[in-house]
Amino acid sequence: MKTRILIADDHAVLRDGLRQLLERERDFQVVGEAGDGEEAVSLSKQLKPDIVIMDIVMPKISGIEATKLIKQDNPSTAVLIFTAYSDIRYILGLMEAGACGYLLKNARSKEIAGAIRAVRSGESVLDSVVTHKLLQRAVGLTGDKGDASMEGQLTAREIEVLRLAARGMSNKEIAQTLFLSLRTVKAHLTNVFNKMGVGSRTEAIMKGFTKGYITLEDVPVGE
Repeated sequence: MKTRILIADDHAVLRDGLRQLLERERDFQVVGEAGDGEEAVSLSKQLKPDIVIMDIVMPKISGIEATKLIKQDNPSTAVLIFTAYSDIRYILGLMEAGACGYLLKNARSKEIAGAIRAVRSGESVLDSVVTHKLLQRAVGLTGDKGDASMEGQLTAREIEVLRLAARGMSNKEIAQTLFLSLRTVKAHLTNVFNKMGVGSRTEAIMKGFTKGYITLEDVPVGE
């Protein structure tokens, strides 16, 4: 199945260029374009894309607010931020809004396509340093992390896969560590996402942390 993508950016030229770039890929389908934050939220409700590529500075409502509203309406939609800013404090704010990762606007076409495919396959699009700092900030916002009260509890194997994902392992590395096939690892991650009501690995790690499935020690500090 093709990955259904919504492009949200207030610059028509950029939207056109990004659409052309993405439509060269056989496994991508651009289902809509939004020129402001309100339209991005409305189209997301209507089209239910797999991924929204979201600019931050937009008319009416910002990309951050639009991301929050999109995730409230359809948690399984992943929001990939398209930004010119790389400051980690700025990026952490985007992740806390519900984004699964970010791309810089000077990224090459191969990097953009690769990030979209990574999100769809359950891979990470954030490095371990950003993930660890994100969880450190979440420490002060969470209460009792022992309440795993999601609609469908995670199995022991799913928790094991999630913890290895939190360590920054790729799907292939998880498969090798647990002596599983790559397809089985992807299936476990899909189950985790569905049970948690999230659309990406980043969100699963965050929610797994707040529910007590993983701890800060499970995420390496990095360099």
